[in-house]
Amino acid sequence: MTLIAVAHGTRAPEGPVVLAALLDRVRLLLPGVDVRVAYVDVIGPTLSSVLASVPDGERAVVVPMFLASGYHVRVDVPSAVAEDGGRAIVTPALGPDAAVVAAVEARLRSAADALPSAVVLAAAGSSDASALAEVDVAASLLSSAVARPVQPAYVTTASPSVPDAVSSLRAAGHPTVAVASYLLAPGLFQERLSTAGADLVAPPIGPHPLVAQLIADRYRAAAEG
Repeated sequence: MTLIAVAHGTRAPEGPVVLAALLDRVRLLLPGVDVRVAYVDVIGPTLSSVLASVPDGERAVVVPMFLASGYHVRVDVPSAVAEDGGRAIVTPALGPDAAVVAAVEARLRSAADALPSAVVLAAAGSSDASALAEVDVAASLLSSAVARPVQPAYVTTASPSVPDAVSSLRAAGHPTVAVASYLLAPGLFQERLSTAGADLVAPPIGPHPLVAQLIADRYRAAAEG
């Protein structure tokens, strides 16, 4: 079975480079599996075109590389699979799996000499209530892991915004506040985090081995099931 990893897409040139590095890790974990990338917005190849390139009679596993199950995961991905004839199996999105949160924690710890007194978990944002609830779950998991208050916040669409969350934690008496990036790859959203007023901003998750393992595990579970 072909593995199609589908992401949002970005005009930032480093975004696809980071995703390519992540999928190279996945290939090492799945020798012999045809691993391809597709995008639902901004850049190509589109998921529809990649699905169409899978040979007749062969099925594919589509792994949504999203950290919450918003509109793209609930609507765009299933629609593309349905238009292709339903040959593909779609796995759950990556977030808020504990492996993703562990990768976020690792990036945060690597950026800080000492953990701050409070953390903002900065996600892309969504108008979908269930997606926001998944970010809440990730924030709770991260809070337990770092033993610090963690406030979920959003770069766009939802509230609170990341700067508002940083200000709120400072107003609550926290002397140091960090932003943990709940973003998979660099781009405009990651760049905006630098102006949020935090003491430090962790890098995006990127090609972390825990996330590569999660993608491989999603593929195996679908292919074997």
